[in-house]
Amino acid sequence: MVVASMLDKLSPKDFIIIKGASMHNLKNLSVAIPRNQLVVVTGLSGSGKSSLILDTLFVEAQRMYIESLSAYARQFLGKVEKPPVDSIRGLAPAIAIQQHLVNKNPRSTIGTVTELCDYLNLLYARIGTTYSPISGQKVKKDSVSDVVDYIYQQEHGTKVLILYPMVIADKEKIMDKLRVEQRKGFTRIMQGNKLFDIETLLEGREQLDLDQPMYGLVDRIVVKKEEQDHPYKYRIADSVQVAFFEGMGTAVVDLVGLGRKTFSDRFELDGILFELPTVHFFSFNTPHGACKSCEGTGQIVHIDEKKVVPNPELSLVAGAIAPWNGPVMRKWFSPLLGGGTTPRFPIHTPYSSLTAAQKKILWQGSGDFAGIYAFFDFCSTQTDKIQYRVLLSRYRGKIQCPACRGTRVRSDAHYVKIHNHSIVDLLWMPIHQLIVFFDDIALTEREAHIAQRILSEIKNRLRYLAEVGLGYLTLSRPIVTLSGGEHQRIKLATALGSPLFGTIYILDEPTIGLHPRDTVQLVKILLDLKNQGNTVIVIEHEELVMRAADSLIEIGPEAGAKGGFLVFQGSFPALLQATGSHTAQYINGIATLPLPSHRRSWRNHLLIMQASLHNLKQVTVTIPLHVLTVVTGVSGSGKSTLIKEVLYPALEQHFASTLEKVQIPSGQKAEATLSGDLHAIKAVELVNQSPLGKSSRSNPATYLGIYDYIRDLFVQAPLARSRNYRAGHFSFNSDKGQCASCHGEGQQKIEMQFMADIYLPCESCRGSRFKPEILEVTYGGKHMAEVLHMTVEEASVFFADHGPIGHKLKLLQEVGLGYVPLGQSVSSLSGGEGQRLKLAYYLEKQLVDQPILFIFDEPTTGLHMHDVHTLLIAIHALVNQGHTVIVIEHNIDVMRHADWLIDLGPGGGEQGGQVVFTGRPEELIKIEGNHTAYFLKQKMQQ
Repeated sequence: MVVASMLDKLSPKDFIIIKGASMHNLKNLSVAIPRNQLVVVTGLSGSGKSSLILDTLFVEAQRMYIESLSAYARQFLGKVEKPPVDSIRGLAPAIAIQQHLVNKNPRSTIGTVTELCDYLNLLYARIGTTYSPISGQKVKKDSVSDVVDYIYQQEHGTKVLILYPMVIADKEKIMDKLRVEQRKGFTRIMQGNKLFDIETLLEGREQLDLDQPMYGLVDRIVVKKEEQDHPYKYRIADSVQVAFFEGMGTAVVDLVGLGRKTFSDRFELDGILFELPTVHFFSFNTPHGACKSCEGTGQIVHIDEKKVVPNPELSLVAGAIAPWNGPVMRKWFSPLLGGGTTPRFPIHTPYSSLTAAQKKILWQGSGDFAGIYAFFDFCSTQTDKIQYRVLLSRYRGKIQCPACRGTRVRSDAHYVKIHNHSIVDLLWMPIHQLIVFFDDIALTEREAHIAQRILSEIKNRLRYLAEVGLGYLTLSRPIVTLSGGEHQRIKLATALGSPLFGTIYILDEPTIGLHPRDTVQLVKILLDLKNQGNTVIVIEHEELVMRAADSLIEIGPEAGAKGGFLVFQGSFPALLQATGSHTAQYINGIATLPLPSHRRSWRNHLLIMQASLHNLKQVTVTIPLHVLTVVTGVSGSGKSTLIKEVLYPALEQHFASTLEKVQIPSGQKAEATLSGDLHAIKAVELVNQSPLGKSSRSNPATYLGIYDYIRDLFVQAPLARSRNYRAGHFSFNSDKGQCASCHGEGQQKIEMQFMADIYLPCESCRGSRFKPEILEVTYGGKHMAEVLHMTVEEASVFFADHGPIGHKLKLLQEVGLGYVPLGQSVSSLSGGEGQRLKLAYYLEKQLVDQPILFIFDEPTTGLHMHDVHTLLIAIHALVNQGHTVIVIEHNIDVMRHADWLIDLGPGGGEQGGQVVFTGRPEELIKIEGNHTAYFLKQKMQQ
């Protein structure tokens, strides 16, 4: 470890030297981070890792970059505060790859963010071949040189006539047309195999057959092989150019006595005029390339079949068509009862069993039966009545655009192909298949020369995407549908695809969402990034990453106010010998949460049958109730699809309809069915990593109801009673108590026009949110703003004598949130912190008589090993109350504590989607060749 007194002796060429950092809970911390190394920064959650690396180091790097801008740009940044640090030396340009999803544009896809779409657009514009959808023939545009080359391919001495077709709309005006051609300088017309002199035709000495095609003669030449470079060749080219012009894009070459050939400089075939491919032609983010129906979104608002037919297992008589179940609208269904279609419609057959032809009749109508679409068309004409407007809104939804079938690209872009694949085929192809496609692509010598640089960029980016464990994704996948870990790895792969060096890369827990197998591959990527000549700083808790680090920095020793110190700096072997390090204690096995003495047994269960959504392959699996079940598997194996997109919607549907058996339309051939002991649970809660709310006014104190008790205490204060203050006076959401300048926000937004908005502390209340007179009221020597700035740990001591507040604060400590300030906005909490706050909320409820099925989506996100064990204790407490907990997780410690494991795989994407194991952890580690079993066995043997 480098002590503070030695920092001045270090060279900024070799170290990033930080002196006196005091952001948030940092205690005047000084540290030297070696450059051009892989550095892992670890420590308990809330110990100050992000404060040091992201809020101090990265912010200062950004500020230094801004200082390099012009005076005009800097004038908008005059109030930006420098992070609280004495000095930072040795900084380089920095790139931060953080957890949160910044890009929320629904048009952004993996292809656009990684720039692969740009390269594919360029590739298809340069070497793509257009094929006619009618004949399948190649569409070709003839040039002047093509015609000249054709002529010189003939035998020496061949007589050639260069012609252009004459189009005469009105045969009665043939003479007027001939006079025009004569004034242009043309003297002869050809019809059949005979040449006519225009002068003779005008004088009436010869007659044309008006029913036969006519051609104007531009030139008569003889092929001379020895004069290919002679000006004679230029004369031929000029004549061909004239023929194209006069023939409105068509020229005819007549080899005298041998036949004719027509050339066209229009890009057309089979009567279709095609558009020449350009870069924008393939881009769905431009008006030129986007589908005209959906404007490049891939979806349109239309009548949604799933809303019209919510339960496809019902027959029409049983009420499958939801909008026709009322007495007024049932008249639209009546013709089917009376046999109003030919053949007679099977009204007693379940909707899911109808053939495609029968469904077409149902929707489009037949005979006396108007059909569902006609019904909604009628509703559209009655929008002056509110009941019809409500009806339309209830059954409308976003569906796949029928024009482009969800591909977003204009329909004629499908006609352009390379190696028999259109650009749309590539956008919907998994990345690992794309790699094979470009490795096997066969190009001509000319195409290969043109595409060499483009293909190199494409292959590099695809390879990095696969190496960071994203080979199962497609380039058309919207960015907004990715998890935080997937988004981080997309940004990492993009950074790797750009040959930067001398840069500081900061990664905030890149192993989020990664199975240990994929983490091993990620480590190789981080080392590659370092070997390019960059400094790689990783905020991480994963042991596999720590072992690969050149240098380790631990911040602590505890979280919150007890953190912010430099606990350790050095190599991984040195860390194992360190004292006072939580990380070392857990890696060495000194501190650990012992395995449960027994696994919980179970009787009740849920049964998912034939689930085929996304990559799930007819999955049938049993979900035990009233135990802790962990669903695991490699990245992209189908865990989230099975639990969040099949089980969770099915349970919601069950509790909404009280059906004993629930059908879930999956959009594919099979449908998932949920059955089992549904009566054994009363509700379902999805505790995912989505923000608890967008409001900056919600905080842990308000979320758990602690704030109400605190306000009651302040109301009882002597000064508050003398001023007749009520609870509303101590709320920053009320006009009675909030600062008039910032309206209780505590900060003011400064719009930066061409840059991101800046938020600065309110100058009136200095961030306290309250009016000055409200802060004159104190409880225990502290005013309301000071109480809200307390951490949970500090508040638990301060309110130790108040039972209800102390109980709620204790729960927050039990889920590992003791370091979080009471007034911190929930919108600023990480995904893992938000999950633990929800967990504390339900632990406080004590709903023993209302068993709930909880679904946790990777709750260990952002947690140190010590915090994982704290979380597990809280989850076990939830199960002991009689609830069911299902956890989607890769963390080995969580797997060790599972009563039941469900492992999906064996791979990701198309190689996944199957249940490869269900059972207890002791049974899984006996399986050979299983990725999860390999890592779990190592941990359990320890």
